[in-house]
Amino acid sequence: MDIVIFLIMKKKTIPIMKEGKILHRIFVAIDFFEDVIREVARIQEVLQTRKFTGKVTELENLHLTLKFLGEIDDAKLEEVRRKLKEIKFEKLDAKLEKIGSFNFRERPRIVWIKIGGKGIFELQKKVDEKMKEGGFKIEERFMSHMTIARIKYVKDKIGFKEYINVNSKLSDYSSV
Repeated sequence: MDIVIFLIMKKKTIPIMKEGKILHRIFVAIDFFEDVIREVARIQEVLQTRKFTGKVTELENLHLTLKFLGEIDDAKLEEVRRKLKEIKFEKLDAKLEKIGSFNFRERPRIVWIKIGGKGIFELQKKVDEKMKEGGFKIEERFMSHMTIARIKYVKDKIGFKEYINVNSKLSDYSSV
């Protein structure tokens, strides 16, 4: 599935006050079009047939994070906006590739969909370079993924991980 993407900044939480400044938790991210969101919702439905304690990511919160900036004030946010406007890039061809999980101490914690395609890593590098000019650290590792569920507990952790591994191709989720 091809998706056309665009660059946005996500404000993920309510602003907080710190040292007399209002701070916003900021991500530089890519939002997805409705047809992609519907496909992810369908995948989440299939995933929920597996018994786990946790939650799927709300559809309005699905995105691909290119860079997490942390908590920044309004002046820094304006600088970030200016820097992002300087980035030039071609149309990206991206697709939902496969499903996997991040595990902690042998327990699945995050279920994700890998986002692949032409131009994503190049765009992330450009964002990183511009943000470095603004005083942010370069990403040490970037994995192009969308978090679709957060797992707190799963009784059959081995079975759950095997289910994810066996059904990692998105075509395996073609029917609910």
